[in-house]
Amino acid sequence: MGLNETASGQRVHIGFFGLRNSGKSSLVNRITGQEMSLVSDVAGTTTDPVKKAMELLPIGPVVIIDTPGFDDEGMLGRMRVEKTREILRRTDIAVLVTDASRDLVESEKEMIEVFRERKLPYIVVFNKADLVPEPDSVTDNGIYVSALDGKNIDELKELIGKTAGREEEKRIIGDILQRGDNVVLVVPVDESAPKGRLILPQQQTIRDILDSGCTAYICQPGELEGVLENLKDKPAAVVTDSQAFEKVAETVPEDIPLTSFSILFARYKGELGILAEGAAALAKLKDKDRVLVSEGCTHHRQCNDIGTVKIPGWVREYCGKDISFDFTSGNSFPDNLCEYALNIHCGGCMLNEKEMKYRIRVCTESGVPVVNYGMAIAKMHGIFERSIELFKDELRAE
Repeated sequence: MGLNETASGQRVHIGFFGLRNSGKSSLVNRITGQEMSLVSDVAGTTTDPVKKAMELLPIGPVVIIDTPGFDDEGMLGRMRVEKTREILRRTDIAVLVTDASRDLVESEKEMIEVFRERKLPYIVVFNKADLVPEPDSVTDNGIYVSALDGKNIDELKELIGKTAGREEEKRIIGDILQRGDNVVLVVPVDESAPKGRLILPQQQTIRDILDSGCTAYICQPGELEGVLENLKDKPAAVVTDSQAFEKVAETVPEDIPLTSFSILFARYKGELGILAEGAAALAKLKDKDRVLVSEGCTHHRQCNDIGTVKIPGWVREYCGKDISFDFTSGNSFPDNLCEYALNIHCGGCMLNEKEMKYRIRVCTESGVPVVNYGMAIAKMHGIFERSIELFKDELRAE
């Protein structure tokens, strides 16, 4: 997968924040080299977050987000400010843009405190530096620039790269494979499968296997037995779509590790231990409990949709209780889940790690167990322990 094809959830998210008319949009346009955001002398021209996936050296694939001014006014203004706060949830690096011709105002200082509270790496950019003499010294995470004449724009990019750091690249499955291993991927092609293509978790898992010097064998559930019989060597693992867990578990011998794409992504994007613990809550549900089912993407729902149809049916059958369900999708996610007994969340392939961990933290702070689709389905079909056997050492470490 090339840089331009890197999924949004795998890119560093860089959010630009500031008061109206601080020059955020002009600065974003200068950094990206494109007219990404509308620029005007009228305060509040940016009314909604504007996102652009691109390559930004020295970091690599990023998502640049230009947000509305957090001092926006009126009812619509409050809604835009709320959107800005929502962007903070998935921001990996925050850039606070201020006017170099004045001191920081109270609301800007408060925003910096928000960054610090969230342990969010940030940079303070003093824009419009062409109007004032640059001071002799600036703090480590501050820089004077001019979006108008391009002053210090390259230096700002370098500072963003330095702030991003060089964390060790996370792997989906490659870190538990040995070079030369075989992995069998079970990919059902049914009414919910996209026509003519594989879904993102399947694509990314295949790429990670290939990057590890291993071989991926891909089949549908009905072909799995023949594939296993024809393999000369026992596969290092079988990975299945969670919906086919029960059938696949019956086919795969007990001595072959078995897991699902959803569980792999729970490990890749979230807190595996917390999600594993959340599976136990399924057996503790009571009559009239409410369960929230959350997906990180929006898609056309089929008549037998996994999130809104299959999982609620499995939960009611498993616990034998009268359970009610609410649903969220895309960027929508409540700030407090105290009214719920459990949150069942997708693998988060369309969310970045920051957003996924935010959602898990909201659940934890609300005192609500959270489990992901794959683990929940494995638990309800009696194969939970087997589905996480591949990760037993890291679960013990947590």
